[in-house]
Amino acid sequence: MWILCRPKPVYPAAAARSGRGFSLIELMIALVVLGLLAGVALPSFLDAIRKSRRSDAMTALNTVMQAQERFRSNRAAYADSVSALGLSDSSPSGYYTLRVNRLVEDGVEVGYEAIATATAGKSQAKDGECSRLRIRTRTGNLFYGSSANGDSYNEAVGNRCWSR
Repeated sequence: MWILCRPKPVYPAAAARSGRGFSLIELMIALVVLGLLAGVALPSFLDAIRKSRRSDAMTALNTVMQAQERFRSNRAAYADSVSALGLSDSSPSGYYTLRVNRLVEDGVEVGYEAIATATAGKSQAKDGECSRLRIRTRTGNLFYGSSANGDSYNEAVGNRCWSR
C-alpha cells in the first residue's frame, strides 16, 4: 500500500538564506561593536600594565636605598653613582634606568636621591606623571616622589604613583 505524502513547500528566501552565513550588515555591526569595546578596554588595560611595571622601579629604588645605607655605614658619605654601589644602572626588568645624586647644602652632605626614569621607547615612557620615580633622603627623612619630566617632583602623601 502506497501512502502519498505531500512534500513540504519550499520557500525560496529561506532556502537561499540557510546556507549563506553572515550578511555584510551583520558583519559591519559586529566590527563596530568590537571596535567600541577595544577603544574602551585597551587604554584601561595598558594603564594596568604600566601600573604593575612600576613595581620594577620600586624594587630597584629600594635596592639602591639599602645599598646606599650599607655604603654610608662604611664611609663618611653616600655614593654618587649607581656603579659605586656595585649595582646595575637599569631596573631588573629593564623598564627604568637608575641614577643617584648626593644632596649637599652649604658644603655639608644632607642625603641623596635615587631616580628611576622610564626607558625611552618602551611603554613605561607613556606613564605620564609616573614616568620618573624618586626616593630622596634628607637628614634622615625619606620622601617618595614622581614626575612626568623635569626636576619638579610631586612628593604629596596621596601620590598615586607610590600606592602603598
